[in-house]
Amino acid sequence: MASNVPPTPRGSFPRYLEHLSGSGKAIGVLTSGGDAQGMNAAVRAVVRMGIYVGAKVYFIYEGYQGMVDGGSNIVEAKWESVSSILQVGGTIIGSARCKAFHTREGRLQAAGNLVQWGITNLCVIGGDGSLTGANIFRKEWSELLEELAKNGKISEEAVTKYSYLNVVGMVGSIDNDFCGTDMTIGTDSALHRIMEVIDAIMTTAQSHQRTFVLEVMGRHCGYLALVSALACGADWVFLPESPPEEGWEENMCVKLSENRARKKRLNIIIVAEGAIDTQNQPISSEKIKDLVVKQLGFDTRVTILGHVQRGGTPSAFDRILASRMGVEAVVALLEATPETPACVVSLSGNQAVRLPLVECVQMTQDVQKAMDERRFKDAVRLRGRSFEGNLNIYKRLAIKLPDDQITKSNCNVAVINVGAPAAGMNAAVRSAVRVGIADGHKMLAIYDGFDGFAKGQIKEIGWSDVGGWTGQGGSILGTKRALPGKFLEEIAEQIRAHSINALLIIGGFEAYSSAIMMANARDSHEEFCIPVCVLPATISNNVPGTDISIGSDTGLDAVVETCDRIKQSASGTKRRVFIIETMGGYCGYLANMGGLAAGADAAYIFEEPFDIRDLQSNVEHLTEKMKTSIQRGLVLRNESCSENYTTDFIYQLYSEEGKGVFDCRKNVLGHMQQGGVPSPFDRNFGTKISARAMQWITTKLKESYGKGKKCVSDDCICVLGISKRNVLFQPVADLKKETDFEHRIPKEQWWLKLRPLMKILAKYKASFDVSDSGQLEAVQDQNTQGEPAAI
Repeated sequence: MASNVPPTPRGSFPRYLEHLSGSGKAIGVLTSGGDAQGMNAAVRAVVRMGIYVGAKVYFIYEGYQGMVDGGSNIVEAKWESVSSILQVGGTIIGSARCKAFHTREGRLQAAGNLVQWGITNLCVIGGDGSLTGANIFRKEWSELLEELAKNGKISEEAVTKYSYLNVVGMVGSIDNDFCGTDMTIGTDSALHRIMEVIDAIMTTAQSHQRTFVLEVMGRHCGYLALVSALACGADWVFLPESPPEEGWEENMCVKLSENRARKKRLNIIIVAEGAIDTQNQPISSEKIKDLVVKQLGFDTRVTILGHVQRGGTPSAFDRILASRMGVEAVVALLEATPETPACVVSLSGNQAVRLPLVECVQMTQDVQKAMDERRFKDAVRLRGRSFEGNLNIYKRLAIKLPDDQITKSNCNVAVINVGAPAAGMNAAVRSAVRVGIADGHKMLAIYDGFDGFAKGQIKEIGWSDVGGWTGQGGSILGTKRALPGKFLEEIAEQIRAHSINALLIIGGFEAYSSAIMMANARDSHEEFCIPVCVLPATISNNVPGTDISIGSDTGLDAVVETCDRIKQSASGTKRRVFIIETMGGYCGYLANMGGLAAGADAAYIFEEPFDIRDLQSNVEHLTEKMKTSIQRGLVLRNESCSENYTTDFIYQLYSEEGKGVFDCRKNVLGHMQQGGVPSPFDRNFGTKISARAMQWITTKLKESYGKGKKCVSDDCICVLGISKRNVLFQPVADLKKETDFEHRIPKEQWWLKLRPLMKILAKYKASFDVSDSGQLEAVQDQNTQGEPAAI
């Protein structure tokens, strides 16, 4: 559907938040429909950003019901009203289903209550039903006001003064069932709950050789079921949008039997609660269990996750997403005019975008219509690129064709892990191996990095060898920091001996540096004239050519989880400031984004030099904070942010300056950030990006193999990553000029743009660039160029 909204012209100069003023504006924020983790982070961002720009912000308690009832349900929010809510699940301002708002009478009452407080800007956090209601309300607004004036409820001046209502929506829904956004607030946290259960079930299922049928939420959308199936390597998945083909009962039983025959001790079947067959008849978890018991006699259990998925602490991803969306929503309201249509703030790749609310709601409803009419291919397509991509990759990785049906390519592709271990590396290796085998390649695993490569620690790796790898942390292949520079002769010999035609390197900055060395060695060793793809995998997120690296989400979760516990202990003792040191080398990603997700007061990073005056200003800020009801502080420091201002120095300085006002504690997080079970995001991201890398390798091999062509061009050695909205293969030769090799970081880093956000939400003055905001786009025009990045 094309949008009739003309794009907002953008100047060539950056626009800053200071150009926008909220003075005289009143913003109402409400959460409606089902609750979702991360809603509180969105409420906090709206309140603090609104107050920061000079607007008045009002809580509307209990969603639309509170708006209709008015009175004590509408309360002005203060800065401290949203303190300590980042880590709380659900919504502190409450949510309720409201029948009254469906009627014109109810909306008339709601309009009267808003006018009473002068609220003409609404920020609605909810699902498609909540947002549809907001849009109807906006359209009727002027008529409602005229009717209120006619009935003597408001004055004629009020009709003129509050003549139009602006609405901005944010989608809070664990199901990820809203078209137009890659991720809704709460989805990532719900996946965390699901994966925790699956990981726990896997150990007991293996002990008893059991089959488990897991039912997850998703009455109309199978996103949670699909991604959790992808992230745990489930044997079978049932979705409302893509029902199994006729005869699925027999096919599923054959698949389960084959997996058992391959010595797999457990079977996992994931069912969305709204799963149906091609005749739109429901497929229940009990039905599946009975089928498996009757046909195969397997010991089978059913687990229904239910509301567990809605509960718990929001993940780091959801807090950052909600904070970004909340700030963007306030900026959108400040820029809105009477002609601006209601918009929804959403995520496209790694970028916040604004889309017309009506179009998104229409597309979401079209999905249900397509399912009702049994047009399942259309339903999958309408769900969006992220859903479609996940489904295609799941099918490729879950079902192995018999060997005689796979066309052999006669190519050998090797996979290697390089650098420090990062959660998600094993998921990436599994995906590469299975996609490679499906493409007809012989897959070789190189153990212990380039050290092992030089010594010939290379073995063929098969389909079932990588079963169960997605949930494993660290690196099963083994990884070392050694670079290929001193082993070039030996490695060239091994490439020749094993007839390696292409190489996939999964790792951090060392992986990137290794690819550069191999590119430079092509003149002296023709063995290196092969396609080489680097998949960035490091918690530091410091590899040029990508916004996000495999493993950085898990590292961030570890930082935020620790900060939550520390803040909790500080709130118990009062007047305490914690100084926490994060990993990351010279890259401040973990410190900065961890600070944003944990609600830190300051984060010291290498990319933004600081001096004693800055430290003094932070101490003064914390001293003032101790006079309020929020008597605790959190300061993050990136390990290499300054040679002289060490963690000990900052701790001692704060202790001395804060004497009598607050006391200090310090904590060095260390290697716990590298360990642990990979987050659902890293499992899914590693799986998808690795599958894409293998497609690229297959294409390159087809171009050169059989034609006797050597890969000597720059575009044969690439880094695969996400840049804003696109998936990009960038030659290492091009990325060299964008790299600060001394400090092992890219010269430009996207997340530095979010740095002012952390400061603003912690009550500092900061200059925030809003150049990327301001353009309302049509839903299908989100990606005009390049290959879309669906996270």
